[in-house]
Amino acid sequence: MRNRKNNIFFGIDWILILFYVVLIFIGWLNIYSATYTNEQIELLNFTTEYGKQLIWIGCSVPIILVILIFDAKFYEQYASIIYLAALAMLVGLFLFGKNINGATSWYGFGIFSLQPSEFAKAAVALAMSKLVSDKLFNLKKLNTQVQAFLILFFPALLITLQPDPGSAIVYAAFVFVLYREGLPFYYISIGFISIFLFIITLYFSMKASLIGLTILFTIILLYFVFLRKKAFKKGWIKIVGIFLVITLFSFSVNYVFNNIFEQRHRDRFNILLGKTDDIKSIGYNTNQAVTTIASGGLKGKGFLQGERTQGNFVPEQQTDYIFTTVGEEWGFIGSSIVIILFVLFVLRIIRIAERQKSKFSRVYGYSIAAIFFTHFAINIGMVLNILPTIGIPLPFFSYGGSALWGFTILLFIFIRLDANRSYEW
Repeated sequence: MRNRKNNIFFGIDWILILFYVVLIFIGWLNIYSATYTNEQIELLNFTTEYGKQLIWIGCSVPIILVILIFDAKFYEQYASIIYLAALAMLVGLFLFGKNINGATSWYGFGIFSLQPSEFAKAAVALAMSKLVSDKLFNLKKLNTQVQAFLILFFPALLITLQPDPGSAIVYAAFVFVLYREGLPFYYISIGFISIFLFIITLYFSMKASLIGLTILFTIILLYFVFLRKKAFKKGWIKIVGIFLVITLFSFSVNYVFNNIFEQRHRDRFNILLGKTDDIKSIGYNTNQAVTTIASGGLKGKGFLQGERTQGNFVPEQQTDYIFTTVGEEWGFIGSSIVIILFVLFVLRIIRIAERQKSKFSRVYGYSIAAIFFTHFAINIGMVLNILPTIGIPLPFFSYGGSALWGFTILLFIFIRLDANRSYEW
């Protein structure tokens, strides 16, 4: 047992690692295609994006080895310290951060930059797993619910203030993890209702939304008064309270939209809702992305054969819009294969999470599954113009060292925890 435990490769899930390698390889091929020019024919040309991405991929190997060397108990014992260190890195950006494209989200080190928000996800996942796995923790109680939400609130707030609201949205994925561990369902219901009301209020205006809410509340009220009298007598205060909260929320939508959102965010919502038709300025990227994907047809145009990709029709195609390269050069079939790979990857994580003997490991597994799925779903939905453009990377595909390392750390901590499942805790 001791020899096995000292072997860092013993017990690791090679299927999950195979998914990791395949996704990174396919991702790099698309970065190469998106940034390739006829003048740049050297595979190891480190002045190019695809060359730099090879450096990030190569540096991921020692990161993986370090993660696997540490005992699995280390991540549980020091989860709180890791979380506080991540918060400190986020706070430090306001003093020493580097502003890029209007957001102070990076530390600059010469020609390289590091984005702490990409690493904070693993720290939050560890802290949440530590909190939820406590024997006295009960998500049915209000005080424990507050503790869990505070863990999510502080990094989300610091990231939003950079401003980088897109990255902050990812932390909403943890609500599903908490629901899996006992959080009442009405929290998720409130979340979906809030999103629905937000969109409806923006689309139909404040006045129309309030009229609709009044009609809905009247119908619900009549239902309880005439058909559920006993339930109404016991819970009428809650029913009225919920209506008042929803009404106040509707009033706050316009204020948030007009005073907190930046103009680029307002423009993207207006385009998505069909209130503005702008394909030359703020809507240019999305329009070009949809057109580029559609041009791939069923089978695609072939590797390095995408005219729109090679013609740089989609700005910064190697980052948030990397899936457009997949769509044009690999077509519907290739795009479907990539989507299936991501779905199977997430399902594999969930399956492994379910077999954990440690609650800490299980919660962490569900946390990273939620993070990966949220990134994957939002990024592709954004590229297809189903969701507003908020700028979050596609895991293992989008160009960038911080994102790649952040996702690598997320995954391999879980692989290390899973490898330890056969040992006594």
